[in-house]
Amino acid sequence: MAVIITALVLGGLGGYYFQTKNQFQQSAILGEESNPYLVFTSEIYDKIKENHWKKISDEDLVSLFFLATEKLTGQPQNPKEKNRQSLLVSLREILKQIDDQETKEEFIIQLNNLVLNNLEPFGRSHLYSQAEEQELNDIVRNVADQDHYQMLGIDQKASQEKIAQVYQSQIQELAQDNTPQAQEKLDQINRAYEILKDEEARQIYDVSGIEPTMSYRLINNSIFHIHLKKFSPTTFDELQRITQKVQDQPGVDTLIFDLRDNIGGAIDGLPYFLGPFIGQDQYAYQFFHQDEKSDYKTRTGWLPSLVQYKKVVILINENSQSSAEVMASVLKKYNVGVLVGNTTRGWGTVEKVFKLDNQINQNQTYSAFLVHSLTLREDGQPIEGLGVDPHVFIAQNNWQKELYSYLPDQNIIGVVANLFSEDKNSLINESQGQEAAEKSQPETTQ
Repeated sequence: MAVIITALVLGGLGGYYFQTKNQFQQSAILGEESNPYLVFTSEIYDKIKENHWKKISDEDLVSLFFLATEKLTGQPQNPKEKNRQSLLVSLREILKQIDDQETKEEFIIQLNNLVLNNLEPFGRSHLYSQAEEQELNDIVRNVADQDHYQMLGIDQKASQEKIAQVYQSQIQELAQDNTPQAQEKLDQINRAYEILKDEEARQIYDVSGIEPTMSYRLINNSIFHIHLKKFSPTTFDELQRITQKVQDQPGVDTLIFDLRDNIGGAIDGLPYFLGPFIGQDQYAYQFFHQDEKSDYKTRTGWLPSLVQYKKVVILINENSQSSAEVMASVLKKYNVGVLVGNTTRGWGTVEKVFKLDNQINQNQTYSAFLVHSLTLREDGQPIEGLGVDPHVFIAQNNWQKELYSYLPDQNIIGVVANLFSEDKNSLINESQGQEAAEKSQPETTQ
């Protein structure tokens, strides 16, 4: 689980996953074809050459393998030539000195994982076991990792009124406790309530175990707040369903679209998700792969339930990453709204999982998790290492005056200020506001 979480944080899951046909090239070294350790290493070598975002020469890639070998064996590696053949000859000799098959397997797995870890950006590419790949897939799909009914201490058949009653009681009790354990429990309870308070989201969770990626509330008579926490295959459907909650409701003309702390996710849904904001068939963003740029256009058009918003504020912070950074950049490019907050994290990579046809042990299969592309921001520069800058930096003392120059509305400025506040008591007020918003919203169908 630690490896999966590291990949999620570092890479933001800012990628999509598919299987490619193996293009393994047999080495001329005699006996390699029957040596599963060398075949396995050769295939990973080829996957890196063909699929890593940055072109890498054979000499540079072989050097990475030799450096990893030095680290594992503690012995200097000084080949006369740095090429693929010399690497495989060296590995074959090292393997001959290891009698235990399990130790050989462990050595080769660690070797290849070290090489993948040391590809740029460092720590983003990995060797994944089948179990780790499945766990990664569950994270991308946003499958729940806890029982939210149990977390609230209620039965699965509990009414919506009962859920709200139990939730209010528990957060008021926990708000009096300042211990880290209480804060953790409070976060879990808020997460559970966000899912179960919405009947449509609750039905999806009950059937498939998939959690929603958005929370929402009507802050006052004019401002609707949507907080997108990650991207998953269900996010586009959620956007349509949630924006219908206040569609055509009189006076609601301001949208605060919150991308703070968004950890990224499945980026292949962005052409659909961005269309409602910028229109269909629009050039949205670019990927950079081995000296070539690829353009991605929107595949959907305007969403009727978004047309009513005449004022839009997009919130970002230093924890907004990957797919969220791409989205922030596109919204900035098309002047959809005013970006407020801090420069985003600057982790703009797209990862893919590549199946391996050749395995050391058929009882344990591995895949190569590779950084395949870099994402580019609105000015053509890589998001990686740079991030996306807001129009209004919340850290500046005059940020309210700056926001007022874009949106001369003190109501909006006050709401934005409250959203950036970390006062724990605001959690109680927010939950009460959510409950009031639910009561004021007309019934809708998905």
